[in-house]
Amino acid sequence: MGKASRDKRDIYYRKAKEEGWRARSAFKLLQIDEEFNIFEGVKRAVDLCAAPGSWSQVLSRKLYQPAKLSAEQRDGDLPLIVAIDLQPMAPIEGVIQVQGDITNARTAEVVIRHFDGCKADLVVCDGAPDVTGLHDMDEFVQSQLILAGLTIVSHILKTGGKFIAKIFRGKDTTLLYCQLKLFFSMVTFAKPKSSRNSSIEAFAVCENYSPPEGFNPKALYHLLEKVGSPSGDNDLDCSSGWLEGPNKVYIPFLACGDLNGFDSDRSYPLPSNAEGSAYQSLDPVQPPIAPPYKRALELKKALNQGIQDIESLSIGPSSSSL
Repeated sequence: MGKASRDKRDIYYRKAKEEGWRARSAFKLLQIDEEFNIFEGVKRAVDLCAAPGSWSQVLSRKLYQPAKLSAEQRDGDLPLIVAIDLQPMAPIEGVIQVQGDITNARTAEVVIRHFDGCKADLVVCDGAPDVTGLHDMDEFVQSQLILAGLTIVSHILKTGGKFIAKIFRGKDTTLLYCQLKLFFSMVTFAKPKSSRNSSIEAFAVCENYSPPEGFNPKALYHLLEKVGSPSGDNDLDCSSGWLEGPNKVYIPFLACGDLNGFDSDRSYPLPSNAEGSAYQSLDPVQPPIAPPYKRALELKKALNQGIQDIESLSIGPSSSSL
């Protein structure tokens, strides 16, 4: 399928290239901010699983660039943004890149050093594993990724801070909700307008970080094993998503973005320019600089080169015999 066909099918894919975003996922964070105002008062932010960098771009444009252009800001008062990923990514203005593992405590120490010993006001995470299409499996793996993100959040997020993370909704979503409620007084699951209705994707918007009294980040795993309700009553079992009666937990779920705006599941006609000529598809804003499939591309290129070399030998001049 050609580029123009994809532009027509996915309006946010087209808009992302037109507005200079590295991926359409930038609109998801922007629409979450429209509903929850997550950037208010943020001076230090962290983007987990950042590559290719669309959410880091949003942080830069919403926090760093306005402050840089403000005459009232001094160099020392500019917001600090740290992006973490195992993969490298192209530079973004105002964003410090850390290539590391979000489950490693040493990575948290590096982030805090960049913040001069302070902690973050906001942590966002748009990371997800490669989906299998088996929803129960994908939901479980994604929830484990979020809890891995919570490991570093417990080290770098200040009390009262916010945490935004991608989730996959399923029958055990209640358990994840209850686990997050142990650390945040307010947890809402949100579905941005730019997220396709056909996708099980949603986002956990966690506000007011307030870990349990005496909480030790090293004991996070054992704490999450304990069964409890969001209110802290240990007699309520929230370990499954199909609880009934007094044990039932209703998770706040909110649609984000202008409901009269673009529909991510609809196809839109391609626009023409002022001269009336046909629409020209744009190249990606920033192709990946070290994609996981880079080795495969190198092997394919070498294989093709080898075939061409063989063909050149086969069609070369040959001696004739009488």
